[in-house]
Amino acid sequence: MTDAYESPKTALITGASAGIGLSFAHEFAEQGFDVVLVARREDKLNEIAAEIKARYGAMAYVIASDLSEADAPQAIFDTVAAKGIQVDALINNAGYAIDDGFAETTWDTHKRFIQVLNTSLVHLCHLFSEGMIERQYGRIINIASVAAFSPQYKGSLYGAAKSFVLDFSQAIDMELKGHNVFCTALCPGFTYSEFHEVMGTREAVNRLPKFLWMDSQTVAKEGYDAVMAGKPVYINGLVNQGMSQVMSALPLRVKQFLADKQTIFTD
Repeated sequence: MTDAYESPKTALITGASAGIGLSFAHEFAEQGFDVVLVARREDKLNEIAAEIKARYGAMAYVIASDLSEADAPQAIFDTVAAKGIQVDALINNAGYAIDDGFAETTWDTHKRFIQVLNTSLVHLCHLFSEGMIERQYGRIINIASVAAFSPQYKGSLYGAAKSFVLDFSQAIDMELKGHNVFCTALCPGFTYSEFHEVMGTREAVNRLPKFLWMDSQTVAKEGYDAVMAGKPVYINGLVNQGMSQVMSALPLRVKQFLADKQTIFTD
């Protein structure tokens, strides 16, 4: 790995208004990057931008965008280009989960979900990787999940979407690393954030043992270190690493049996 492209560099983070995305904004700013903060809540982003400027002396730009809209990635790219900002690190963090079954959920809901977790992620990688290749420097972090290794739960698109992110990230890392552009699929497990409030599963996951949980700052720090080290996949935490290895080795019928018997999200 080389780091010939000199600072100042800029990191663009989606889903930057809370949780892991917010922690990534602080992590990259602390490491000397300027940041572009992308999320739907412009007022919240403005508060975060002011805090980052005051704490780290970094530039912090705000782009309010809804990545469930098909034209959002191009609009983000065009806005950044119009401001003359070169994006050297792309952190695709935006995401959520659908708490209802597949058949009972409307197609529009599924379509918007896939747009956020998969299509917009791929589109942003495609848009920004060209400039990274030209400058011979780039770092991409795509947030996958330990769910990519776990049994697929009844009707859930979440594990399937994260499995796609895991495989896609490894594929583009192999293509781009010869240009000093590295992509890491970051796979956190249960992380303290707003995610479970949005999902409506806070009461359920609160019953899980404390040792399964990580804080978002640690997840972001490990993600930063992993992509800078050129690791194509990084699973956060020793517990998650062990569980993922076990799950990957299980026969399909055992995985499906375990998925069918789980009750944490259905009770």
